[in-house]
Amino acid sequence: MAKATAPATTTTTPASYEAALQELEQLVGRLESGDMPLEQLLGGYQRGAELLQYCRDQLQAVENQINVLDAGTLKTWIPE
Repeated sequence: MAKATAPATTTTTPASYEAALQELEQLVGRLESGDMPLEQLLGGYQRGAELLQYCRDQLQAVENQINVLDAGTLKTWIPE
């Protein structure tokens, strides 16, 4: 019986928030469709968790910058 190997997960950082969100939406669609082989489900879930964290971090950085602007203290925003 052939042993199936799980594909390597993509751990690259998305180019932008929008790119991460698009990849996450596509991944969720594939996960929900039930078309992914069992071997790929865990890797897909892990990548989804990475993308979700990236999006949350980006939103938090923007929220922090808005708080700075609201407080009347202007400084340059440098994305992490």
